[in-house]
Amino acid sequence: MKMLKMLMLVMVVVGTAAEVLAQQENSATAPDTLLLPDQIEQLDSLLHQWYIQQPNDENNLVVNIEDDSIDGSGIPDSFYIKRLQSINSLIELPYNPIVRNFIRAYTEKKREKVEVMLGLTDYYFPMIEEILDQYQLPQELRFLPVIESALNPRAVSRAGATGLWQFMYGTGRRYNLTINSFIDERRDPLASTHAACKFLKDLYTIYGDWTLVIAAYNCGPGNVNKAIRRSGGKRNYWDIYYHLPRETRGYVPAFIAASYTYHFYRDHNLVPKAISYPPATDTIIVNDMLHLQQIAEVLDYPIEMLRDLNPQYKVDIIPAKGRSYVLRLPNELVGSFVEKEKEIYAYKDSVFFNQKLLVSPSKYTASYQYEIPAGSIRYVYKVKEGDVLGSIAMRYNVSVRQLKEWNNLYKNIIRVGQRLVIYIPENTAAKLGITHDKKS
Repeated sequence: MKMLKMLMLVMVVVGTAAEVLAQQENSATAPDTLLLPDQIEQLDSLLHQWYIQQPNDENNLVVNIEDDSIDGSGIPDSFYIKRLQSINSLIELPYNPIVRNFIRAYTEKKREKVEVMLGLTDYYFPMIEEILDQYQLPQELRFLPVIESALNPRAVSRAGATGLWQFMYGTGRRYNLTINSFIDERRDPLASTHAACKFLKDLYTIYGDWTLVIAAYNCGPGNVNKAIRRSGGKRNYWDIYYHLPRETRGYVPAFIAASYTYHFYRDHNLVPKAISYPPATDTIIVNDMLHLQQIAEVLDYPIEMLRDLNPQYKVDIIPAKGRSYVLRLPNELVGSFVEKEKEIYAYKDSVFFNQKLLVSPSKYTASYQYEIPAGSIRYVYKVKEGDVLGSIAMRYNVSVRQLKEWNNLYKNIIRVGQRLVIYIPENTAAKLGITHDKKS
């Protein structure tokens, strides 16, 4: 939070980066880091998660490889230098032994995990690039979520940093991301990218240098400012390198190596893994409570894929009460959703959204039993085309309220094929020729 207070101060006081540093010099405490030390140990996120779920600290290379020589395939330094210089990048991509070690780690030691990441770029990079363009930020920043989360929107560090961009709770809330029991927009690729762009623009206001911005995104501007002071005011990343927290030093080299690997993976015989995301998606505005399982079952679409397309919904519920939310679907399902929208909302709604039973099951079970008329006949009715609750209630001499209570319905919507339990008065059942537990 301290970091964000400092950022707000910078935005109010119009001054140079030197003025910002002067403010920090007088500060008694350093801003909180965006990512805490126990998380930073696994910040080589290009390698730290096998997309869905792996132990967060299983593959830490930022700490381990910066000073160690990694045996390579004999590629000379001049070869790497020439390739990096050929990349059209607004952000500088210098070369040194530390960068070389990261490149070799990504292209030789961790090939399988890098191939998974490369496959994910086909899905995530287009949406990230479009948002970066809206904020007029360098397209090269798309590699930040690569080294933050390996493009895994479900990535959660031991410190609680979450999503593609690994936002901590306070930072996410400050940048207007919704985080509650139902939804965590840090896991929403679109919403979190908008927040990250705002944060990056704030950091650029401080430094005016993208390499320092990248470092500050990792360890916080307070630590970068301390490194600048300790270096005698130098403002080049490599001049302040050894004054930065050790865990942060590998962050920029990892960024450079990620850029190199993305552009030259073919030359290292890396093959992107095919990812089973739909090639094209679109969004639907949801204005009422909806469960992903309702969509999955009515449209006969895998629930796992719906979760992957909508990772922000923590418990599979779109909590559209009082505000609208976005549902992402494959293009081919959008028409079916619109066509069957009423059926989807009604499907098992009493199962997924029966709040009375969730509050006090025993109380309301007893209430339902009390409402069952003595001597009535239990009958299971299958809803037909044109049926409404009122006509069914009239036909079987019961009330709409009773129908709703017996079937845990909190709306008047029913769907064709739905089965309703009805406790028919004995005389009405006799006229209709209905006996116990008969089904229509």
